Formats: sequence, C-alpha cells, structure tokens
Amino acid sequence: MKKTIGIVGGMGPLATCDLFRKIIEVTDAEKDQDHVHVFIDSNTAIADRTASILHGGEDPVPEMEKSALTLQAAGADILIMPCNTAHYYYDLVSSIVDIPFLHMIRETAAALKRQGHARVGLLATDGTVQSGVYAGAFAQSQIDMLIPDAAGQQAVMDVIYKGIKAGNLSIDLTGFYATLDDLLARGAEVLVLGCTELPVAFQEFAIDRPSIDPTHVLAAAAVRAAGAPLKERVRTDYLFE
Repeated sequence: MKKTIGIVGGMGPLATCDLFRKIIEVTDAEKDQDHVHVFIDSNTAIADRTASILHGGEDPVPEMEKSALTLQAAGADILIMPCNTAHYYYDLVSSIVDIPFLHMIRETAAALKRQGHARVGLLATDGTVQSGVYAGAFAQSQIDMLIPDAAGQQAVMDVIYKGIKAGNLSIDLTGFYATLDDLLARGAEVLVLGCTELPVAFQEFAIDRPSIDPTHVLAAAAVRAAGAPLKERVRTDYLFE
C-alpha cells in the first residue's frame, strides 16, 4: 500500500505547484490510481525566510509548524517542503511531528555524490547562501561548492524576487546569464538550482546550462519513499538503488 505525501507549501505558491507537478511526472503510472495520494497546504501566511534569517523579520516557524501538524493530522505519512531557505528551520519543524520529513538539500547532495560530481555552483537566495544549509550538506558529501560574487548574487535574487515571484517574465537576464557562465568557468560541473523559483525560471526562459533541480530530486525521493514506482529515466538519472 502506497503512503501519503504531505507538502508544507506556500513558499512560494508557484514552487509548491511545481513540486506537485514533478511528483506526478516522475511516477511510473498508467492510470490515476497508480499515482501517490498527496495533501498540499499552500500556507502563504508563512513569513519570508530570507527576511527572517538575515534581517530579523517575522518568524516563519509557527506557521510552518502549523502546516506540518495539519498535514500529519490529515493523514500524511511523509512530509516534504518546496523551499530551500526554509530548511534552515528543518530541525525545529521536523521535531514536532511523528512522521518522516524528507530533507531536500540532503537528498540533493546525496544525488550529486552518486552522480560523481565534485564541484558545483550554488544558485540560491541570500538567506539560503548565508545560512550555510547547502554548505554543510555538501561538505558532508565532500562536494566543493562555489557561489556567485556580489553582483552575481544580486542577479540571482532579481530573477527570484523581481522575476518569478513577481510573475515578471520580461526581466532582463543579462546579469543572470553572466553569473551562470562565471560559475561554470570557475569549474562548476553543474549548477544547483537552490531556490524553488529557479527551476521555474530555467523552464520559463529555456535556460540550457547544466543544472540539477532539487525540487525534482525531492519529488523523486518522496515518490520512492511513498512506495510508488519511479520512471526508469528518473531512477537512472539519480542512481537510486
């Protein structure tokens, strides 16, 4: 019997939708009943994580905990959340529930390690970069991590906040492309799309640089944990046993 997945969502709404879509896409299914049962709490009351971490903004944890407990009470067997920065609070939120809570960043580090990558470039919010959540996970997996310079980091933030979160698909991408190419020129073997708005950006703008999508990794790990079959190409891509 397949387990039920619960998504602590709303961080942001489009990223939550993207994760759900990817759960469907990675599942090896021929009919509706082959898919996994999914609960989604798109809780847009969760405060901005970057503002909280870097600028003393409103604490997002109470609403994150509320969503986690709501999903557990609804019958979720496994929890996931489509926000990289929110994993700064993972230990606090996961400790209040009695069901497994998959960790997107650790799942991504494990997938990169299995693929044989030794050096990656991180694209993420200021909060994610400065919180060290990726640095810690990559260090444990012995993966070298590169980050953009100050101008490049601003270009990344602009795409996230002024582009995807704002629904602005006409944003100038010149600085963003320069940032991607600089990381690759410095030796990054692949770019980690460490904000859940970035896979959306790569798709919307048809960006062709080598990348790994933690949202996609998490979707695959969640479907696998739920006991549903993955498509063969997904198992092959991430080298799941």
